[in-house]
Amino acid sequence: MTFPVTVEFYDQRAKVYAPAKNFPFYRVAFKVAGKRRMLTFGSYGEAKTAAEKKVKELHKGQQSSALTAKQAQNALTVRDMLAAYRQETGKLVSIVELTGNYLSAVKQLPKGCSLTEAVRVYRQSIAAVQRKLLTEAVKEFCDARRPKGVSLDGKRSALSPVYVQDTERQLNEFSDANTGADVCDLTKQHLDLFIESHATLSPKSRNHYRATLRMFFGWCQRRDYLAANHRLLEADGLRKEDADTGDVDYYRPAELRLMLDNAAPELAVIIALQAFGGLRLQEALRLDWGDVWRVSGNVEISSAKAKTRSRRLVEINSTLAAWLEPYRQNEGAVSSLTLDAYTWQLIQLRKRLKIPSRKNGLRHGFLTAHYALNQNENQTAAQAGTSPAMLFRHYKGLMTKPEAEKWFAVKPNPANS
Repeated sequence: MTFPVTVEFYDQRAKVYAPAKNFPFYRVAFKVAGKRRMLTFGSYGEAKTAAEKKVKELHKGQQSSALTAKQAQNALTVRDMLAAYRQETGKLVSIVELTGNYLSAVKQLPKGCSLTEAVRVYRQSIAAVQRKLLTEAVKEFCDARRPKGVSLDGKRSALSPVYVQDTERQLNEFSDANTGADVCDLTKQHLDLFIESHATLSPKSRNHYRATLRMFFGWCQRRDYLAANHRLLEADGLRKEDADTGDVDYYRPAELRLMLDNAAPELAVIIALQAFGGLRLQEALRLDWGDVWRVSGNVEISSAKAKTRSRRLVEINSTLAAWLEPYRQNEGAVSSLTLDAYTWQLIQLRKRLKIPSRKNGLRHGFLTAHYALNQNENQTAAQAGTSPAMLFRHYKGLMTKPEAEKWFAVKPNPANS
């Protein structure tokens, strides 16, 4: 017999080799998928039989023929592991799916990081997230926030009651628009659609909604109702718009004269504090007479009464002094008027005098006139409790110096004193 002996079956071929000097076994050689494989046997008969079987298997396309004994054993072990996984979870996963998913995942891992470690870190980031209905989360947020808008022991509340109410109204709108949704299931699309539904509002008003939602989502994240990597704030709908604040308007000196000459004393004092001291309306309504007279020549706006919660002194110029002088002996609150009562009385006064509405026109008039007279944005900003940049951007050049002089010339009429 001449070796090697060739065994053929259609397009497949295997060769049987005789034992070598240093290797006393018969060898069967064949190719699978272009790679040469080798099997060994103790006798020629076993080798010949194996060769004939192998070429038939290869002809039938059995890829298992390419496996070594160790590879075949590994395949059986994986099969048993997948069977156990299916029995435990009820999920059927194929070897192909398992391998594909594994290789796809490990390609994305940093060098030196195992898939198990990546899964452990990921679970730490999401495991704490609790399912919470949006309606329940909004109620919980608002219930916790509402006491901050209540004044206790005569002290100013931590938050403006109006601000607290606006926040609650806006969040209830958002909740009603997404009834049945859990907080953790919210998407960027929910936010985009909600903001789009307020297209008729001004950009400034929409920005208020955006600020409220950002604040709420931050709270939800701290409460573990949202994952730390939720990315909702990246929604296009939450991108802040450039808000056109509109032209600054103010009452004219003649209109201011009419209002002061015809206002009730309690109303006139609040008007004067805004028009000649630059106080914000709610700052003026919070004052007591001790704040007016405690620091000679200045109205003291304490941190508890200032909008910015920063203490400042407002210079009492000669015009403001003339309007305040009749009240030098007064004690207690400067005014008993609430915000709503003041607003209603001012509206009625304007209508009676046929003066048009000019939003925040008293404080705007002071800022414009004071800046026009002094040409010093830092000085005016310190007086009014605002920023020099804001003054320069909105009030420069709105009033001439002669008109500003007329503004501060509006002093009490001697006939009415």
